[in-house]
Amino acid sequence: MRPRQHLDTVLAHPSAILLAAQLLAVLAYPFFDDTAWGRAVLGVVQLGIVLAALAAVRRTPALTWVAVLLGGPAMVLTVIEAVQPDVDGVVLSSALFHAPFYFYVSYAMLRYLFHDDRVTRDELFATGAAFTVVAWGFAYVFAAAQVVWPGSFIGADGAGARPWFDLLFLSFTTLTSVGLSDVLPVEAHARSLAMVEMVAGVFYVALVVARLVSLAVVRHERP
Repeated sequence: MRPRQHLDTVLAHPSAILLAAQLLAVLAYPFFDDTAWGRAVLGVVQLGIVLAALAAVRRTPALTWVAVLLGGPAMVLTVIEAVQPDVDGVVLSSALFHAPFYFYVSYAMLRYLFHDDRVTRDELFATGAAFTVVAWGFAYVFAAAQVVWPGSFIGADGAGARPWFDLLFLSFTTLTSVGLSDVLPVEAHARSLAMVEMVAGVFYVALVVARLVSLAVVRHERP
């Protein structure tokens, strides 16, 4: 297969690009989050995630312009937050755009998954990408919560505002219900948000994953 064909194959699966970008960001955070230039690199990666999400939404039945209206300011605030990660106003503004953006992307992907009774390769990637997008959205919800209600979360090293990567870790452990996080919601509002994410995680497995499995079984049983 020629390089051009490889590129066309990759571009034909924007959900796979989004999923890969999110996993890359998860792996990159521990290496780059402690320095200003490292945060700048992570900001670029985050911009790539937003762009990949916008590309994925274009493949779905959802409205692309809604994602652009949310994703545009989110991209600008990503850069500002990389430079000023400790300014509450910047963190809150970034969260107020990122959270609805990622939730809308997850909604778009769910519509994409449910729009027909066929399971394509890109829809399989979209299943994983939509799940991680929800985790990203709740991480920004948690980031906003600890600005509005200081002391919402506590970590292994005691009280205080948690870094965004800690909140992302909490979001993934809550959404997957594995319970392995050493970051805990201790304020009532934070706990209520965590409970909503628990319900979202259970419903995702019960509705989305179960539907894909059933469609795959029916397809296999058809003559």
